Amino acid sequence: MRILLSNDDGVHAPGLQCLLKTLRTWADVTVVAPSSERSTTGHTLSLDHPLRLEEIGPQVYGCDGFPADCALMGIAHVMKGLKPDVVVSGINRGANLGQDIYYSGTVAAAREACFRGIPSLAISSTMDFQVEGPREQHFQTAADFLSDVLKSGLHQELSTSELLNINVPDCTREELKGLAVTKTGFRYYSEEISERHDFKNRKYYWVGGVYSGFERTEGSDCLAIDRNQISLTPLNYLQMKTDNVDTWKDLVLSKLKDWS
Repeated sequence: MRILLSNDDGVHAPGLQCLLKTLRTWADVTVVAPSSERSTTGHTLSLDHPLRLEEIGPQVYGCDGFPADCALMGIAHVMKGLKPDVVVSGINRGANLGQDIYYSGTVAAAREACFRGIPSLAISSTMDFQVEGPREQHFQTAADFLSDVLKSGLHQELSTSELLNINVPDCTREELKGLAVTKTGFRYYSEEISERHDFKNRKYYWVGGVYSGFERTEGSDCLAIDRNQISLTPLNYLQMKTDNVDTWKDLVLSKLKDWS
């Protein structure tokens, strides 16, 4: 199996390195990942400046672009003429649950591959950033699970408009409580903007609220993780699949008659 591996934590991140080591025991793996951390950059593409690519190991490349750039660089350049069978983004340090998938560079790299018609998966460990140092054995839990997902051929069941978003609890395999196929939940954050002052007393700001819990919707990715289950969420590639088009059609025509 030919696998293209990327992430948003950077090419040297321990989660990616753990997954690379695990997958290379049985698959042909090429890595194209950001040269430095690019977390929460969403689906950004570098269209206004050139990209640089550096080979830092056998079939391992660092790219100074964003995660979606890296996926595209891997598919269209590094592996040109040798299409990957699957693209995997991760293992991310930190959860990608609920509406956070819109901000996630991890999910964006997988989504970019999905746009290209390649089965793609994003995988994250819900490892808490407040805990000092990543726990390698917990990354290994996620790596072993992802390896089994690929060996099972589950990724081949994805439609051309779907990717699979996987979140693995921050624990050993023995501590897991099973797995669940889930829908996207909702997480709550404070909407604080932190105002500070530099040494010249000029104001500057930090954006980013404090996580304060989640909506306890049965069947959601958030609830599965709370129960120490692995969450597998199939995502439509736009994450905006609409099932009530006819209802909206009537609504729009009734309210915007002059434009119809």
